[in-house]
Amino acid sequence: MTRFSARLEALPKYPLTGIAAAKLRLRAAGVDLIDLGAGDADGPPPQGTIGELVGSLGDVAMHKYGFQLGLPRFREAAAAWMGRRFGLQVDPAHELLPLIGSKEGLAHLALAVVDPGDVVIVPEPGYQAYIGGAVFAGGEPHLVPLEASRGFLLELDQLPEAVLARTRLVYVNYPNNPTAAVAPRDYLERLVACCRRHDIVLAYDNAYSDITFDGYVAPSILEIPGAREVAVEFFSMSKSFQMTGWRLGFAVGNPEIIAALAKVKSYVDTGAFQALQHAAAWTLDHAESLIPPMRTELQLRRDVAVAALREIGLPVASPQGAMYLWVPLPAGIASADFATSALEAEGVMVLPGSGFGAAGEGFFRIALTVPPARLREAITRLGRVIAQLLAAQPVSA
Repeated sequence: MTRFSARLEALPKYPLTGIAAAKLRLRAAGVDLIDLGAGDADGPPPQGTIGELVGSLGDVAMHKYGFQLGLPRFREAAAAWMGRRFGLQVDPAHELLPLIGSKEGLAHLALAVVDPGDVVIVPEPGYQAYIGGAVFAGGEPHLVPLEASRGFLLELDQLPEAVLARTRLVYVNYPNNPTAAVAPRDYLERLVACCRRHDIVLAYDNAYSDITFDGYVAPSILEIPGAREVAVEFFSMSKSFQMTGWRLGFAVGNPEIIAALAKVKSYVDTGAFQALQHAAAWTLDHAESLIPPMRTELQLRRDVAVAALREIGLPVASPQGAMYLWVPLPAGIASADFATSALEAEGVMVLPGSGFGAAGEGFFRIALTVPPARLREAITRLGRVIAQLLAAQPVSA
C-alpha cells in the first residue's frame, strides 16, 4: 500500500472538497440547487477583458513560457494600479511578482522563508492555503482563534513572547474570509510594529481590497510606515473582476522576499499564460470603471441577505467588506450538521464554520454569489432547516 508523507497527513480536510461532486449529484437528481458555497462570482469577466484575451491569441509570443518575469506590460499595469489605488510607488521589476492566482503565492511563500520547526501564525477560521503553506514548508502552525468580541482581528502582539520568538511568518487577511471583518488602521500599525520587532515576515492577503461597502476603503498594508521592511501583499484578479478561473494575481512588497518567492516559483511553475496577463493588464488599466458596478451589486445582495437572515432569527452583522456573510447559528446546532441538512433537505449549499477550523464552529458562511431573489429563496429554505433542527433538540429538564 502506498505510504504518503507526514506533511500530507497533517493537512486538514479542505472545506471545498466534494462540492463539485455534490452539485453534480443533486442537479442530476433534479434538485433546484442554490450554491452559496464557493466564493465564485456568478457573472462573466468584463467584456473588454475577454476581448483583449481573444485579440491576443493570434500573437505567437503570447504562447511562449512567461517564466517568473511574466509579461512586463502586466507588471507595469499592476504597479500603476497600486499608485492610483493606494498612492504607492512600486518598482514593477523588483517589488512585484505575477502569480498563478494569489493562492499559490500565499502557499509558496512559506517555502521561501520558513525552515522546519519555525512557527507560522495562522488565523482560525481562515483560508486553508495558509495552513497548507505552513505544513508543506515543515513549519509549525500556531492557530490563533479570531473572536467576534475582538472584531475578528489577529492581535499578534498579544501572543506569548516564547511563540513570537520562534515565529517566522504570519498570515493576515482583511477584508477577511470567512468572517468579512475589516481592519482599522491602528490595528495595522500594531501588526507591522510587532513584525518588525520580532523579524516576522507578514503575508497580507488583500484579495478583497475592492469589495467594500458603505464608503469603506480598504488600505494596502504597504501604506503603513515600516511595512516594506517585512511585508508582502497578495492581490487577485479573481474577486474584483470575476476572473476566478483565470488564475492570475500578483504579490507586491519587500524586494528581497519577492525575489525569494520568485526563486521558489521558478522550480514549481513557468509562469501564467501571457495572454491572460495581457488581458489582465487592460483590466487593471480600467479598474476604476469596472469595479463600481460589481461593488453596487454585491452591496445590494448583502443588504437583502442580511435582512432575510434577521427575519428568520439569525442576528448577522452587516459587513463592510468581502463577499461573504459569517452567520451565527443557534446554540446546539453543529455547523457541519446544519450544512449537510441544508444541502440534502433544501438544496442550499453553504460552508460550515468548522470547515475553516475548530474556531469557526457555531457559524456558517454564505457567499453572495446569486442574485437577490435567489438569496431570499435560499435563506427561506435555511430558516426551515433551522426550525427542524431546533425542534429535534431534546427538551431540557
